[in-house]
Amino acid sequence: MKPRISMITLGVSDLERALTFYRDGLGLATEGIVGREFEHGAVAFFDLSGGLKLAIWAQDNIAHDTGLTKQPISPTAFTVAQNVLSRDEVDSVLATAQRAGGVIVKPAQDTFYGGYAGYFQDPDGHLWEIAFNPAMLPDS
Repeated sequence: MKPRISMITLGVSDLERALTFYRDGLGLATEGIVGREFEHGAVAFFDLSGGLKLAIWAQDNIAHDTGLTKQPISPTAFTVAQNVLSRDEVDSVLATAQRAGGVIVKPAQDTFYGGYAGYFQDPDGHLWEIAFNPAMLPDS
């Protein structure tokens, strides 16, 4: 397997609510929900850096597509992380997420690696880490 990931899909309980959170609340670019004409096909895609896409898709549809039984979301099983350019940007992103309806589960604080980070959960409980890691700065 080549080490390239092109998409991360989050299972959500309410696609419209998740779209509002990510598009209107966090400001992620999207064309909105597409694929409504297909049974189990409604999904929204967001453009991230480096060509990576974030998708939100109803958990019921993921269960249908995979044949697996729908399970409760486990926030400690998987995290999505964003490394930003400054401590102030960490605080800004966390505040934006909270205003959008996210829940701050760990306020930003100094880290053991010399950075600064905090965590929020989206409306479905998915855990996001927002970090400033001076050893791994993203492209501006």
